[in-house]
Amino acid sequence: MAAPIEVSGSDAEAQPEAVLSGVDRKKIQGRSLGQIAWMRLKRDKVALTGGVTVILLILMAIFAPVIVKLFGHPPNEFHQELIDPTLGGPLEPRGGMSKEFLLGLEPGNGRDLFSRIVYGARVSLLVGFLATLIAMVIGTTLGVVAGYFGGWVDWVIARTMDVFLAFPLVMFAIAVVGVLPDSWLGLEGNGLRMAIVIFVIGFFSWPYMGRIVRGQTISLREREFVDAARSMGARSPSILFREILPNLVAPVLVYATLLIPTNILFEAALSFLGVGINPPTPAWGSMLTQAIRSYQIAPYFVIIPGVAIFVTVMAFNLFGDGLRDALDPRTGR
Repeated sequence: MAAPIEVSGSDAEAQPEAVLSGVDRKKIQGRSLGQIAWMRLKRDKVALTGGVTVILLILMAIFAPVIVKLFGHPPNEFHQELIDPTLGGPLEPRGGMSKEFLLGLEPGNGRDLFSRIVYGARVSLLVGFLATLIAMVIGTTLGVVAGYFGGWVDWVIARTMDVFLAFPLVMFAIAVVGVLPDSWLGLEGNGLRMAIVIFVIGFFSWPYMGRIVRGQTISLREREFVDAARSMGARSPSILFREILPNLVAPVLVYATLLIPTNILFEAALSFLGVGINPPTPAWGSMLTQAIRSYQIAPYFVIIPGVAIFVTVMAFNLFGDGLRDALDPRTGR
């Protein structure tokens, strides 16, 4: 039999307060879920790169007039004296790229390509954010209602989602834009076209958000804290707004960051097909349409707007993936 181990010291010295008395209290502190998510996000360098790129794109869109004033020319100012009258391309090599025209000149009319790319970010980001906001509001509302109440309510909303997902959205957008009046509700021209594009994309994108929210709500309504609130007499509106919706913030936020680039691509596709934003308003999709006509003499005119769309979509996707990993404690990253 082993000899007993002798432990020196009094009973007071063995108390937890005495053991922790020499430890800095700042090192022992609780962290909120937001702080934990931020710590996880900071470790993901790829997601941070995407997030920084998104912030720079937003700042570029907001301060487009200042940037163009410092580094470019007005986006609709023609410089046809710098264009070859025979071929239609810039007279200078490399597409006319220089200190005065950072990304060269637009074939045919000589507009500053850098300025049009900067202003085009406004259209893409505005359509992407506003269409996603519409989809988020409608999808979250109907998804929560369907997931929480279930029964015939869930059946009706779920079947409505199926109908919207099967709807030929591109054909509908072409039909709507084709029958647009010259002015409506105080809007006209590209302003009216942009409003229609935002509404069409947002209104027909909500089922994607709604399905995610519905599934999360079905899972949350069976959790213990919901049962506890119900046993204490809380009614359905109180449970929805105080218990379920706060727990849906993370998945809704993550999916919104992934839906924005999809809507940006869709706007570019509509503009490319001629049913989105038309010249002279700068838009990356309509710039690609113009570039198709002159890609043989100015291939850079296809590459630059395409790279702008690619970088924007990639940045949002990388940031959205990193945000999902940071907010989901079950991931192993």
